[in-house]
Amino acid sequence: MFWVSEARFEELVDEALAQIPDSITQHVRNLAILIEDYNEESPHILGLYRGVALTERTFDHTGFLPDTITIYRGALQDYCNSEEELVEQVRITVMHEIGHYFGLDEEDLHRLGYG
Repeated sequence: MFWVSEARFEELVDEALAQIPDSITQHVRNLAILIEDYNEESPHILGLYRGVALTERTFDHTGFLPDTITIYRGALQDYCNSEEELVEQVRITVMHEIGHYFGLDEEDLHRLGYG
């Protein structure tokens, strides 16, 4: 278990998001990134994408609330034993959930190293 302040954790998430290439982020629309301590239903998951993946949207997909990616600070801190490990795991979790936004499934994400 390795704990950092809320502000430092937000920086880690921002740093992970900044590593996503512009060629990918230019396609992201109506997506909110949230940070919570734990998922109430599954307290051990590290992140969660909620929404309709880009690959499943139809031409008339408008007027919806933003999709969300929630990064679970407490679960990630419980999972990691050092700041270096936390930095890497936050990056992997952010990339994993962004992958779901783009329609990648668990098998795809594991193959890409984000599983």
